[in-house]
Amino acid sequence: MAHPPHSPATPNTAAHIRVSGISASYGSHRVLTDVSFSVTAGDPTGLIGENGSGKSTLLRIMAGLRAPDTGEVRAVGPVDSLRVGLLHQEPPFAPHDTVAQAVEAAVRTVRDAASVVDRAADALARAPEDEGAATAYAAALDTAERIGAWDVDTRIDVTLGGLGLGGVGRDRPTGALSGGQRSRLSLAWLLLSTPDVLLLDEPTNHLDDAATDFLRATLRSWHGPVLLASHDRAFLDTAVTSLVDLDPAPRPHAVTSDLVGDGTGTGIGVTRFGGTYSQYVLARMDTRERWERTYRDEQAQLKKLRAAVREQQTVGHSDRSPKTEGRAAKKFYADRNATVVSRRVNDARTRLATVENEQIRKPPRELYFQGLTAGLTGSEAALHRTGPVLTASAAEVAGRMAPVSLAVSAGESWLITGSNGVGKSTLLSLFARRLEPTRGSVHVAPGVRVGLLDQDATLPGADPERTAAHIYHELVGESRAETVPLGTFGLLAGRDENRRVGELSVGQRRRLALAVLLADPPHVLLLDEPTNHFSLMLATQLEAAVPRYPGTVLVASHDRWLRRNWTGRHLALEVPAGTP
Repeated sequence: MAHPPHSPATPNTAAHIRVSGISASYGSHRVLTDVSFSVTAGDPTGLIGENGSGKSTLLRIMAGLRAPDTGEVRAVGPVDSLRVGLLHQEPPFAPHDTVAQAVEAAVRTVRDAASVVDRAADALARAPEDEGAATAYAAALDTAERIGAWDVDTRIDVTLGGLGLGGVGRDRPTGALSGGQRSRLSLAWLLLSTPDVLLLDEPTNHLDDAATDFLRATLRSWHGPVLLASHDRAFLDTAVTSLVDLDPAPRPHAVTSDLVGDGTGTGIGVTRFGGTYSQYVLARMDTRERWERTYRDEQAQLKKLRAAVREQQTVGHSDRSPKTEGRAAKKFYADRNATVVSRRVNDARTRLATVENEQIRKPPRELYFQGLTAGLTGSEAALHRTGPVLTASAAEVAGRMAPVSLAVSAGESWLITGSNGVGKSTLLSLFARRLEPTRGSVHVAPGVRVGLLDQDATLPGADPERTAAHIYHELVGESRAETVPLGTFGLLAGRDENRRVGELSVGQRRRLALAVLLADPPHVLLLDEPTNHFSLMLATQLEAAVPRYPGTVLVASHDRWLRRNWTGRHLALEVPAGTP
């Protein structure tokens, strides 16, 4: 593994970025509500939550690329204005730029800082008694040291090598790189630009083990605050020291929990947790169980209090008084009963108002994936086959995949692994008949239907103005959509089915693509990086569903968590000869 370059400076614990009361909407759809928390240098923080919970939106707001509806973002540090860098889906370079040009654009600020020091030094040499020149030189030197201006060329080599780009020609146009290479170059670009605040959106989606280890070490020694949104469970377990969850949580004062705020006024949907992801999963399950139990108990208490208010209005039986008493005595008893009734009714109403004002919110219904065969309308036996269903005989794709020979029998589950560029996606595309081998052959058994979930399947051809429900009907057919509605799978909330596809998050669009694939489950299911862009809970549920699929499943993945728990068969691909 390439060792990460030395951090431009040791973490400055005074540097932090704080979001206060952030709310944001897309049209009438609210994605963030009163979100508040802070991230300090030396405490890499993971941002998690269901697909559509607003993680990418929040990162864009923090980077200044989108204005919030309400609230503010403040980045505070050793300099007046901290630079905030964001890794997101759009590369920060043009397709016609070469790798070298992209890299130089990334380090321009760093090289400029070194030039400023040289000019300030010259000015000070000409006027050594000038206090202004001395101050300017000291400030320029401090900036240059803070962003690592003196070892920039070494950092370029180490960063590109660490992210698996060391063998890529610097004169190659970035538009000629593979999608994974462009994503890794975007990450390298951001790291080399040395922003004071580092914001990352799914940084490990295209990283193999070595590159993931490099990134983890780099983030742990970063000089400023680091916030990353990720669905990579193993990476979260080892790369961050705390978590911020955007999923709904009970009001902090109403339910005792190990999941606590950070002292900055956590918002309605924000939970701060200091610990690993594995620890958080257990704590979150416990909190959810207590939330549901407390809500049930509270609703039962409210029902009793409301009944008590109605009953107390007749307590005292004001129509009854001693028959032998005169008119004055009757009035005395009537007044006393009225006072008792009034006091008891007021007491009951006060208790009721207190509980109503402080009651916790109803736990929202959580999406739960219904399995890979939820769309199966007949017997599972319909997916059974016998003998080999897929065969590759010395199948090769020049420059993309070395010769592979493989026989996959019906009912088997295979995990395809290997470093970036070995051809995992290429092999699945060959079996899906979307690609033909350069040499060798690929055979699919007669009558076997093959379905492929692409690595970044987000329905690129879908009209962004159409709703998710319309797209689903269009792609699976009206008849099938009526037999197997979109809500069958537990992949999209009902409110999201009627939202425009262009308003959905990447993860939600990929959920929709999975639903389209599973509307009529194929005999052979090919899943390319199935945990990419999926929420942590869905990734876990999908992983658990694979062994129960009655057909055949091939999974290509770099996900360490998935690989750690895999019990099926395994194929490790090798780098094809001549690949940079």
